[in-house]
Formats: sequence, structure tokens, C-alpha cells
Amino acid sequence: MSYAVTNPATGEIVKTFETISEADLEKAIAFADKAFREWSRSTDVQERAALIRRVAELHVERRQQLGEIIVREMGKPIEQALSEVDFAAAIYEYYADNAAKFLEDEPIQLLDGEGSALVRRSALGPLLGIMPWNFPYYQVARFAGPNLIIGNTILLKHAEQCPESSAAIEQIFRDAGFPEGAYVNIYASHDQIETVIADPRVHGVSLTGSERAGAQVAQVAGRHLKKVVLELGGSDPFILLSTDDLDTAVQNAVDARLDNNGQSCNAAKRFVVADELYESFLEKFTAKLAEIEATDPTSADSALGPLSSLGAADNLAEQVKRAVEHGATLVHGGGRDGAFFETTVLTDVTPENPASREEFFGPVAQVFRANDEADAVRIANDTPFGLGSYVYTTDKEQAMRVADQIEAGMVFVNVVLADGAELPFGGIKRSGSGRELGRFGADEFVNKKLIRIG
Repeated sequence: MSYAVTNPATGEIVKTFETISEADLEKAIAFADKAFREWSRSTDVQERAALIRRVAELHVERRQQLGEIIVREMGKPIEQALSEVDFAAAIYEYYADNAAKFLEDEPIQLLDGEGSALVRRSALGPLLGIMPWNFPYYQVARFAGPNLIIGNTILLKHAEQCPESSAAIEQIFRDAGFPEGAYVNIYASHDQIETVIADPRVHGVSLTGSERAGAQVAQVAGRHLKKVVLELGGSDPFILLSTDDLDTAVQNAVDARLDNNGQSCNAAKRFVVADELYESFLEKFTAKLAEIEATDPTSADSALGPLSSLGAADNLAEQVKRAVEHGATLVHGGGRDGAFFETTVLTDVTPENPASREEFFGPVAQVFRANDEADAVRIANDTPFGLGSYVYTTDKEQAMRVADQIEAGMVFVNVVLADGAELPFGGIKRSGSGRELGRFGADEFVNKKLIRIG
């Protein structure tokens, strides 16, 4: 395994990084353990929150530099890259503002006996984070931010194609004043990751990635009885049942599909449209997508850049080809130029088609016709994934009724791109388990210690 910055827009290998040695990996774990036992236990939540607030400030100060790094690493359009840096800063700021409240003692009303009882939240110890390439800063922020304030220390293994951004993040933590070992970037191999998970000094692991990676990490963690949080992608439905403004609904659908070049875990990927709106939606949606071309991601005008790598484009092209071979209709697109992939629309995807069970990570949309509300819910839930979902309707009662029936960790009604630092993020089924962000994100890797006083 090699860590390298390979610009997907040009194919140029910009810089390579050496995989960590076994000796240095042992030192990294030892440093994280030492920082937990000394720094974490000698500081309070306000002191640690102040350091995280400085991390937020440094993201803002280095915004342009950080944004340009991930354009090179994974092809994100520059304006979206800068917005990601802003969101990461907002997450750190949110936890700096709220962590003390989240960690307050929680009294328990006794049913019997004298005295009192409470739950006190405290750190577990060093944690391992395994992060993906598609949101290099945001993914780290939602894991490292709350856990460092809690007092856990962090070993961070980033994606192989994001070594420059991962080094930049580690430097920010150092410059913010965190001691050696509080946050450690490790360029580790898959075999070395098994070593880290197995180490008794490491108390939990959070992974965002593929189903395959999640299953492997969960298996190793389970063998060693370690707590795991998994976010493993999705094939989120966008359900359109009624609207007073079809053009706006269509624009929202396009925005929800193309965010981050279509490479967002909770992007809308399957569009389930009521029968009476289906033809007009498909026509307008396809036309709007066709207007958008993949362009140079360094341009401020770019709305769609290349996929993250040539391999990612190869995989997506194979998925589209296989979908058509199994009966899907290619309404628009399907072509590519290197890592640049055309916006693509597929219809007539049956439950027997492999495409109905897969996640398409790129600017490919599947559009389904629903006979009625019940049929829309059936189609939406007919997937092994359960991350996010979107419901568009003018009927408030219908919105809540459908939201209750959707098998997903998140439902957004009449809004897209509405994630927030305060909103819990996570899924069910093969989309993983656990939550990040919000109050729930600060409650995963803590010891909820009962203290009963007589």
C-alpha cells in the first residue's frame, strides 16, 4: 500500500508518502496512551474545548490552503472544498460551545432506597479513526472534535489518496496546542490497522467507508471486544409525492445528486416519483442534469469535477454498463473522459437488476415511477442501505407519515443539503451503526459510569 496525492483531473502523481514503520506505529500508540493517561486526566473539559476552538480558528485562517489540497487529492470543485473547510470549522466550534453541557452529570430518580444516583460521562482512552477520501476535513472533524474534548486521544488513519490533507490536519492540532499523542496521523497499511485495533491500549474504532471495509473492521474489533461506529454509505431515496413548484423540486433533486461530484454517502441516488409527476419530472430533471458538464475543479465556476480517481470512474462505468445489460434504460449520459464522468440518468431499473442493490458513487441517478404513496415507500425501502432519505410533499401529515415508514437513519422533508453540526448523522441496515455529530455524536465513545450514593 502506498500513500500518494494523484490529481484525478490530470493523472499526475503530485507527491508520495511512506507507510509508517512498525517501530513508529508502536510509538504512535504509546504516545496516544501516554497523552490519555497524563494530559487527558490532568485537564478539564473547558481546557480541552479551548484547544478545539483554536482548531476551528486555524481551519478558517488556512481555508484557502486546505481547500486547494483536497482539490488536488480527490477532485472536489474548489468552492465546495472551501465550504467543506468552513463546515469542519463549524463542527469544532459547535463542540467547543456545547461539550460541557453534553458531559454534565445526569441524575437518576431512584425507585427505592435512600440517597441518590447519577451517570457521569468520562473518556475511554485512545481511539482509532479510519476516514474516507470524499470529505477529508469534515469526516475528521465529526470524529475528532467531540472525542478530544471528552478526553479520548486519537490515532487517525486517513484514506491512501489523502496524505497531504491528513498531514495538514495533524499540523493544525499541533499548532492549536495539543500535546504529543493527543492526535496522531498514521500512514498505516491494512495489516497494521488490524494491529492497532487489537492493541489493548486502543478502546474503540470509528470507520466511514465501504461495506467491505466496515465488515472487516467490525470483525477484527469484535474479536477484540472493541466498541465500533460504522458509516458505510447509502443509496438514499428522493421521494417526490406532490409539489407546488416542480422546477424548484427538480433543482433540489439535481443538487442532492451532484454534491461532491455525486460522491456523497447521503446524496440522493434513487428518485422515486409519483405517477402523475413522473414524466414531467424525468424530462426536466434529465434536461437540468444534461446542462452540467464536468470541468476543471480549480475553477470557481465548476459545479462538477472529476471523480476521485481513474479507478472510481472505471467502477462507475462498469456499474452503468451492467445496469443497462440487465434491462435498465440509459436516458442520458454514461460517457467519460478519464476520471471526468458525464451526468447520467437510468430508468426501468427492476428489483432483479444488480443496480437496484448497489450504491452508485458518482453523478448517476436512477428514476422510478411510483403508483401511490405506499408504492413509493416500498420502492424507497427496497435497498440493503438505510442512511438518509428525502421526502417532498405539500401535505404535512403525509410527510410525517412517510417519514415514519422510511427505513433510514435520517429523513429530510422538503429540503436538501441541510446537514448541520447539531444534527445526528448515521444509518441502519447495511449503512452501519452508531451516530456522529450533535449530542449523540458526543455519546458514542464515553464511559457512562453509574455512581450510586447511599
